[in-house]
Amino acid sequence: MVKIDLGRRQRDILAFLKQFIAANDYPPTCEEIRAALDLNSTSMVHRDLLALEKAGLVERTRGIRRGLRLIRSVSDAFEVPLLGTIAAGEPIGFGDPVDEALTLTSDIVRNQEGLFALRVKGDSMIDALVNDGDIVVLKHQPHARNGDMVAVRLLDRDETTLKHFYRENGHVRLQPANPTLRPVYVHPSQVEIQGQVVAIVRQLDRTA
Repeated sequence: MVKIDLGRRQRDILAFLKQFIAANDYPPTCEEIRAALDLNSTSMVHRDLLALEKAGLVERTRGIRRGLRLIRSVSDAFEVPLLGTIAAGEPIGFGDPVDEALTLTSDIVRNQEGLFALRVKGDSMIDALVNDGDIVVLKHQPHARNGDMVAVRLLDRDETTLKHFYRENGHVRLQPANPTLRPVYVHPSQVEIQGQVVAIVRQLDRTA
């Protein structure tokens, strides 16, 4: 899965590209992008276009003044709020102001309703191919089936964690996907399901 984790300015450029091309049937120049977004220099535009190119959202033909092209069904691109980090930490801030967002396309997640994203901290789910620094995309819902990977708030600790969910013998088992860690057993009344994982966005550059 391709990581599409864009900064605010890159998202603004992508939105301007879509609007400009829809209105004119040709792409803007770097100077037109700079002027529209009130940036200090076209070098900033070039850096952000490179990031969009690496994300697979635009294609550039070097040496051509209007050599930009939107690719990969960018018209279907949408933003998912990135609400913070999930580990044994603070509750998820639903309704809080969002400073970051994840740009996805419909080939990654089809249903856009009720989605949010969290950055993973720790290695408790490594055997489920969820590593430290990855981003999980979740559907906000209060229920889960056995085996679902969910974000769960533990009410007695006021903490949120990412685990596999199981109901058994009158309690809830929250199972890590790491053989070195033990499951967490809690009473159902102390569990509040925040959402089910529907996609994992890999952090490809582990050295960054």
